[in-house]
Amino acid sequence: MSRTVEDRPLGGTDAESAAAEATAAEGPNPAAAPTTSTAPAAPAAPVEARLRANLVTDAPVPTCLPVTLRHAPADDPRALLIELPVPGPPGSTGGRPTWTFPRALLEAGLRAPAEQGDVRIWPCGRVQVVLELHAPQGVLLLQLDSAPLVRFLRRTYG
Repeated sequence: MSRTVEDRPLGGTDAESAAAEATAAEGPNPAAAPTTSTAPAAPAAPVEARLRANLVTDAPVPTCLPVTLRHAPADDPRALLIELPVPGPPGSTGGRPTWTFPRALLEAGLRAPAEQGDVRIWPCGRVQVVLELHAPQGVLLLQLDSAPLVRFLRRTYG
């Protein structure tokens, strides 16, 4: 049987391929030491980004909010969490409402309108993104720069 370039194992030379084929033809060698580690891979560290978002309202002066984006692969490797500071009534500790949504939703929303559940994302011009978050208390519209979101997404895959 002849081999084509596409049939070669990735990263191996012809000599390595021939040795692998000969070993496979002979069967397993119980005396051979394993070549790969059987230790489980360490879970990836959480990735967090603190960004500034403009709260979209009808007020003449824009309100800037700190936003925290978090990706915790140990909890769910495909999910992102966004956390917003919301001032509570006087004398209370306030709350930090969070929304969890798929990382793929943010990726898609950077290029075209995308939505899932209580979260909608769409590009706004060439350098900004609008994030629409729905809650029982109402709707929150945030405008963020795209570049820090792209950098955050890249770090979640690294």
